[in-house]
Amino acid sequence: MEYLVGIDEVGRAASKRRASPKSFIIGIDEVGRGALAGPVVVAALAVPKGRRFHREIRDSKALAPLAREEFAKWIKNTGLTYAIARVYPCVIDRMNIARAANLAAYRALRRLSDNLNLTKSHFVRLTGVSVYLDGGLYLKSKNYQNCERESGLRARTVVKGDRKFNSVKLASVVAKVNRDRYMVKLDKVYPRYGFRIHKGYGTKVHCKAIRKYGPSEVHRLTFVKKYLKMK
Repeated sequence: MEYLVGIDEVGRAASKRRASPKSFIIGIDEVGRGALAGPVVVAALAVPKGRRFHREIRDSKALAPLAREEFAKWIKNTGLTYAIARVYPCVIDRMNIARAANLAAYRALRRLSDNLNLTKSHFVRLTGVSVYLDGGLYLKSKNYQNCERESGLRARTVVKGDRKFNSVKLASVVAKVNRDRYMVKLDKVYPRYGFRIHKGYGTKVHCKAIRKYGPSEVHRLTFVKKYLKMK
């Protein structure tokens, strides 16, 4: 079953058209880092350099749920290319959330690069591809292999990048909508936890359900133990 898969790359490219020249600003953002249940989801989205938008670009936290859904549809209709990766609770518990989120960022960026037919040379040319990750995400980590060196992908982590770069803002919307939809599906499998409402985060209702029924297969056991002790 999908909800038990350890690592998953989901969400096909919004467009298979190739921008020419291959000059992009790629934004990467994640959602679900602090949730007690469900995956951490990372989206990587490419905006052609010089691309102008005729509407205000806002990050997911500045949008209400219905507005995010509408924004996600708009993103798809613009022909922007993106890729999404999920890392599930079984892996998060094994490798910790920071490493899991970084791994998802790496997988999303690699898939996006494949969708755009980008090669290593595009990432090192001054006029080529720029990659920005929202603060907290890294492609380079002491905890696992140096993804930048292994892949040729060069990236910069920017604190509050989801406020500074349109590509990161758009990636945040894609990631948030994808994860929210996934948690709504999980609610049908595990209705007594209320995932549809809180999306796996540590609300009073959620914690009460965990205490009553115990954690499910889609809960992060390392998170649940620590969180309930704090409460």
